[in-house]
Amino acid sequence: VQLQASGGGLVQAGGSLRLSCAASGRSFRQDTMAWFRQEPGKEREFVAALFRSYGRAYYADSVKGRFTISRDNAANTVFLQMNSLTSEDTAVYYCAASGRAILSTISSQDAYEYWGPGTLVTVSS
Repeated sequence: VQLQASGGGLVQAGGSLRLSCAASGRSFRQDTMAWFRQEPGKEREFVAALFRSYGRAYYADSVKGRFTISRDNAANTVFLQMNSLTSEDTAVYYCAASGRAILSTISSQDAYEYWGPGTLVTVSS
């Protein structure tokens, strides 16, 4: 089972990026899929998640209204559309999957069994 994130890069403040996370090894259709991020010297933090197959999205307050998480089950891929980026969004972004997460744990990295290697997003001001 593998998760592979892509789409990171350098973007100017106010710009947009779309991250992709391709899953392989089995279907993740029923899993909760999420994005986390980690800035240098800081702990990994929750960004967004799609709860199981229900499709309901949850966001950190810091990205609400700017980021959108979505999934393509046929392609076993989850996306993170990031708009109105600021320098505070600079981080390594990780995708994660969980077959066991419940709503109360959806923002906890401990709830996720599978992790991708991360993709770097740098926002220049």
